[in-house]
Amino acid sequence: MVRLRLVHANGLVVLLLALLICQPIYAGGGGSVVQSQGVPAPPTLVFGFLGGFVHHDDGRHPAVDFVRRLREDHPKDVEAAVFENRRYREVYKLIRQRLDTNHDGILSDAEKQPARILLFGNSWGGSAVVSLARRLNQDGIPVVLTVQVDSVAKPGHDDSLIPPNVQQAVNYYQTRGLIRGRRKIVAADPSRTKILGNFLLSYDKNPVKCEGFPWYDNVMRTHIETECDPKVWSEIESLVRRELPQTAGDSPASTSPVNAEASTKATHRH
Repeated sequence: MVRLRLVHANGLVVLLLALLICQPIYAGGGGSVVQSQGVPAPPTLVFGFLGGFVHHDDGRHPAVDFVRRLREDHPKDVEAAVFENRRYREVYKLIRQRLDTNHDGILSDAEKQPARILLFGNSWGGSAVVSLARRLNQDGIPVVLTVQVDSVAKPGHDDSLIPPNVQQAVNYYQTRGLIRGRRKIVAADPSRTKILGNFLLSYDKNPVKCEGFPWYDNVMRTHIETECDPKVWSEIESLVRRELPQTAGDSPASTSPVNAEASTKATHRH
């Protein structure tokens, strides 16, 4: 009986050793389950929101042309799109889908942390940017940059307090006309979010012409000028492009957030 027990015990030991030896075949080297191999990293997401009741495909608006150029320059590693401001909840769901690389419906830390999300918007679109960033903050999803251009808060929304998941934020505003944008944004946690600046725009001496815009936009002309201002868009484009993957033939971005801040002050402060 004792000998039988010893044989049985030795058999168990041999079986356990065999399982341990074979484990890397099933679980990968080091014993960790390989579940992300072959799954591509999510693309950099550049999403914008238009103001008022403007449609996402209205080519008169510079944001539409901006995302078109980004798609042409980065067809594989950047997803760029512009949306109506009311659709920020849909965009929140879209971002979660893009980050869910294993398609299990649950975002792990490993899927959240590599996220490269850049958001911009004007007027009500600026308010949508902050509302979306705040929802992403609740999920622990980082945002590289938020840009607000003459941001106007929707009822019940706060477009002034930037949540701590945002790394950098910038705000442009004007103080003339019927509609006036948010003068100042602040960081909920200054140790985590850098406010690049709150920049005053003035068109008293150098008005901007918005080609093709409907006549009734003249009622809120200065507010509309901020959306058409080529200098503002040049700065936004510099800030966005410096965060995008480098492609063949690209030269390093020449505008850092600090330099962009200095140039914006020189251009727009009066």
